[in-house]
Amino acid sequence: MLSMLGSGVLVPLIALPLLLPVLVVALVSGYALVWGIVWVVLGIMALAAILIMAVLLYTVPAGMVRWVEFRPRHVPPQVEIARFLRRSTLAMDDLQRIVVVEQTRLGLRKSITVTLHSTGGRLECRPAASSPLALIDAGTLTDWLTGELTPCAVEVEHRTEAQRNFSCPEEWLAGPRVAALWQVPLEAVDETAAHHGVRSHTYTPRASAMYNPGNSITVYDPARAYEVAETLRTQRATQATE
Repeated sequence: MLSMLGSGVLVPLIALPLLLPVLVVALVSGYALVWGIVWVVLGIMALAAILIMAVLLYTVPAGMVRWVEFRPRHVPPQVEIARFLRRSTLAMDDLQRIVVVEQTRLGLRKSITVTLHSTGGRLECRPAASSPLALIDAGTLTDWLTGELTPCAVEVEHRTEAQRNFSCPEEWLAGPRVAALWQVPLEAVDETAAHHGVRSHTYTPRASAMYNPGNSITVYDPARAYEVAETLRTQRATQATE
């Protein structure tokens, strides 16, 4: 939306240098004809900005995917893609694979994207925050898609992408919190982190730097720490069923 408004404002900014000489002449001469030309140009600029914004407000939603319907039992099997004012179909034979990408931060999901890979390219479906698809568990969605599309030989993949833009070291996790997250003793955190390739950093907190400079702590990369926590949970669940 901000880009649309920016595009509408860009038109008068580009035309302003062309209008300045006419405006100067109008101020100096005071002729009514020149002032009329100035007002006409201003009106044209305003109209152009409004038209550009209207076109953008229409074309951007028109290209967005509203919903996708899989029809594996249809003859022939196909995928129906609904956009703002039109629909299109994709033959199931052209659909190569589907990737469910889950974006997380500190172990919590921030967004989800379902990407369809076909012979004609990629189609990304990004649901709104209030959409049911945005609330469904990614694993459940992946299992459902796998069950629906396995007869059509379409591969379904679930991928997690953790946001790693954490400023070191204040936003990293201290040892006690990591121990609770991994459900291991505090003294086992360093060994577990080294085994799973979790980055660590030792520093002196700002509050202790002046009064207790020897009070250093070790913190750990939060994104990788949450990935390891999920791995450990899976391992424990597998061992419990054996």
